[in-house]
Amino acid sequence: MRAVIMAAPGDLRVAERENPTIVEATDAIIKVTASCVCGSDLWPYRGAHEVHDASMGHEYVGVVAEIGADVKNTKPGDFVVGSFMASDNTCETCQACYQSRCVHGVGMGGIGTQAEYARIPWADSTLVATPGVPDAYLVPLLLVVGDGAVGLLGILAASQLGATRIIAMSRHADRQEMAREFGATDIVTERGDAGVARIKELTGGYGAHSVIEAVGTQESMMQAIRATRPGGHVGYVGVSHDVELSGQELFLSGIHLHGGPAPVRRFLPELIELIWARKINPGRVFDLTLPLADAAEAYRAMDERRAIKVLLTP
Repeated sequence: MRAVIMAAPGDLRVAERENPTIVEATDAIIKVTASCVCGSDLWPYRGAHEVHDASMGHEYVGVVAEIGADVKNTKPGDFVVGSFMASDNTCETCQACYQSRCVHGVGMGGIGTQAEYARIPWADSTLVATPGVPDAYLVPLLLVVGDGAVGLLGILAASQLGATRIIAMSRHADRQEMAREFGATDIVTERGDAGVARIKELTGGYGAHSVIEAVGTQESMMQAIRATRPGGHVGYVGVSHDVELSGQELFLSGIHLHGGPAPVRRFLPELIELIWARKINPGRVFDLTLPLADAAEAYRAMDERRAIKVLLTP
């Protein structure tokens, strides 16, 4: 099969690899219908850490091709959506709705789903089957359940949950347009302290009740904390890189800070239902579709901000 391999930072290749096989009785093999490039894939691409001949991809949908002997909840032919973290959904951490931190979890990034086929550990508790085989319109919508285009989808989620005022921070016209389409009522283009000051101005000097930090840099984290009013909440979902927090500033802020890898499996059934009924359209974040063979261009387009999120098809 063909699979995307990062030979080294900035060096993406599509290589021939052996088809995956069942390793554990709880595994399934899926034929990947669509995968995509996540913003977190760009960190090794840009050289944030060493990488050598690494399989890439952790966001995926597909059709079950084969199942292990202990898989009972899905069968060959099912169209399924999975999480970037395979989880048993039975350990105490999973039962507390933090499946992304399952004590028996397996990161799909280590397996690689930017490929024609993928092995899914803990298939019964990781994969969620859709009501049927979706049409071409629904395929990209079902894929957006992980870390990709997080800020824009955070706006969509806030709107879906009933937020009446949503402030988006963006310096790109195309993303501002989509933010408004998803429910943003205000756009702030300033960064850093200037951005914080603008948010305070828009909120009567208090700051926001809730803030999503969806980047993972020192600047974005501090901007999120400083833009939150006392008693407010910061949810950090961007993969953190070299972020350090001042204990004194955090203490004096009086805010709630909570985040980490999204427990995708917890929300999949509800999201699939909303998408299937066409009540939400998160697939709008895919503004470029490329074949798997052009994965290198997909990474370049996202790295250069020519695309919000790229969908890869076999």
